[in-house]
Amino acid sequence: MRDFRDAKAMAQTLREALHAKSVVFTTSESQELVARILGFRDWNVLAARIKASQPSAILVNTSTSVSAGASIPIVPMRDLVLFPHMISRIFVAREKTRQAVERAIVSDQRVLVVAQRNGGDDHPSTLGALNPVGVIANVIDRQTQVDGTLKVTVRGLQRTGIVRLTNDGFLAAEVRPMDDERGQSTEAAALSRAVLDAYQTYTNVNFAALPPGSKVRFGLPSIGNPSLLADTVAPLLSITIEQQQQLLETNDVVTRLERLIELMSTGHPKAVG
Repeated sequence: MRDFRDAKAMAQTLREALHAKSVVFTTSESQELVARILGFRDWNVLAARIKASQPSAILVNTSTSVSAGASIPIVPMRDLVLFPHMISRIFVAREKTRQAVERAIVSDQRVLVVAQRNGGDDHPSTLGALNPVGVIANVIDRQTQVDGTLKVTVRGLQRTGIVRLTNDGFLAAEVRPMDDERGQSTEAAALSRAVLDAYQTYTNVNFAALPPGSKVRFGLPSIGNPSLLADTVAPLLSITIEQQQQLLETNDVVTRLERLIELMSTGHPKAVG
């Protein structure tokens, strides 16, 4: 029986079947459709899942345990705020960042992904050049492009504060893990429902009217984990990098949910497709 690991073959079969009926689908269109049918947000997320399941893929360290004072290689980002549980593909061209990724791969596959304060800074090597909070992430996969750039797939694990920078030929940091506050409170549960209601209005989508199983394509978890819900909604909104960073730095889940509702009520609706 086929499962998500057969997605490429399924996409090819779909293209051939449609072509026989004079319906032309590109490779990317068929892959995106198969990804959504299988319940993934898009093909990039599905491809990362396939890579992670293959024996030849990088062995992923799924532990979120990070001891205080641990030194983690840093991947500074110009225009991305990574959240816990978020899967993203990033491109690494700077030599020190390449070295940081390679060090992570031969150790425990974990890096600290942190947004730069100034996206135009080519050498963010001081505390002042980086935001104080990032996310410990697994390196799920990495590929070297023709021009030498690394394409790296990472999965966010845990909010982490930077204590101080270290330098062993690449940028790294001693870190302090940040635990959620009020994540399982009654107030957080109530606000989770309000966040989902606000998101329906924000996206102009009535989730109740969707066919069974199709909610998965919007990437929203249940309200049973308010922290996870907040971190899933945050990167879906049309907000600034600075606003995303503020949400990342908010470890109080109730405050984070309240801020999300505020942003959605004042922001411009964004169609999700």
